[in-house]
Amino acid sequence: MTTQAHVGHHDHAAHAEHNAHAEHAAHAQHADHAQHAAHADHAQHAAHAGHAQHAAHAGHAQHADHAAHAEHAEHAGHVEHADHAAHAGHGAGLPGGLQITQDGYTLDLAEKIVAAGEIEFRFRILGPDGAPVTEFDAIHDKELHLIVVRRELTGFWHVHPQRQADGTWTVRLTLPEAGAYRAFTDIAPRALGTTITLGADFAIAGDYRPGTAPQPERTVTVDGYDVTLDGDLVAGEGRLLTLTVRKDGAPVTDLQPYLAAYGHLVILRAGDLAYVHVHPNGEPGDGVTAPGPEITFHTAVPGRGTYRLFLDFKHGDQVRTAAFTLPATH
Repeated sequence: MTTQAHVGHHDHAAHAEHNAHAEHAAHAQHADHAQHAAHADHAQHAAHAGHAQHAAHAGHAQHADHAAHAEHAEHAGHVEHADHAAHAGHGAGLPGGLQITQDGYTLDLAEKIVAAGEIEFRFRILGPDGAPVTEFDAIHDKELHLIVVRRELTGFWHVHPQRQADGTWTVRLTLPEAGAYRAFTDIAPRALGTTITLGADFAIAGDYRPGTAPQPERTVTVDGYDVTLDGDLVAGEGRLLTLTVRKDGAPVTDLQPYLAAYGHLVILRAGDLAYVHVHPNGEPGDGVTAPGPEITFHTAVPGRGTYRLFLDFKHGDQVRTAAFTLPATH
C-alpha cells in the first residue's frame, strides 16, 4: 500500500505506508554534490553530500544541544552539510524538476490525460539508449520517490510506486479534481551515479476551474497539530527555516523518526514548479538533535517567486503534511 497525502483534504489514513516517503535524506550517494556548493547556480546543493557524512562532520561532537547545532548550520559555506541543502537539478544549472529529460534519462508517462478519481498511474524511466532503466540505487530505502502536485499547488501526493520487471512503475492514485498536474521522480540510476529529479506534466479531464496558490500564512493546522514556520526565503542565499510542531497548545517533544529524519520538506515555486527537497539539520540518534518541537532546515531556493512548502512529520505513528505559502525576496 502506498500513501496519498492530498493537502487540503488530509486523507491521512492513506499514510499507512507513507513511511516509505521522501527518504531523500539518504542522498549519501550525492557526495559529489558538495562540489557544486561553490557554484552560484548550485547553491541549493549545499547540503546534499549525504547523512552518511553528517555524523563525521567536524565540530558536531562539540554541539551539545540543539541550539548549538542550529548555529552550526549557519556557518559560512555550509559545505559540510552537503546533505541538508536543497535537492535540486544538476543539468545545466537548472533547478530540479524542470526537465523531462536530464543527463540522458527521460520520464515517460504512460498517459498524458487521465480521468478523475482512482487511477493506476504508470510510467517508465528511459535511459540514454532509449530502453527502460531497471537498476537504481536506493534513496532512503526506495529506488524511486514520486511526487504529484496540482499546478496551482493546492494538491500534493508523495507515493512510492512498484517497479515491474520490464521497467514499468505503477501506483494507485486518487486524484479527485480536473486540472493540470505535474509528476516528479527522484531517482539515482546506478549507471549515472548521482540523483536527478525529472518532471512531466499531465492532465485530469473534466470541469477545470483554475485557481492560485493559497495566501501566505505562518501557522497552519492539520489534524489538531499547529505548525508554525519561522524564517524567510531569500533568493540566492542559504537561510534557516524552523518549523515548530504543537498539539493542543503544547510543544510536541516526541516526534518520531520518519525515514531517517524528524521531517522532510519539499518546496515548489508557483508558476514553473521549480523543485527543491530539503532535509533537516541533524538526524535521529546523533546525540544532538532533539525530537521536536522544532525542525530546522538549511534552505536555498533558485530565485525570486512565491513558493509552496510541504512539511511531512510523524507523530502518534502517523505521517501528516503541513503546507505553507512563502515568498522569496532578494
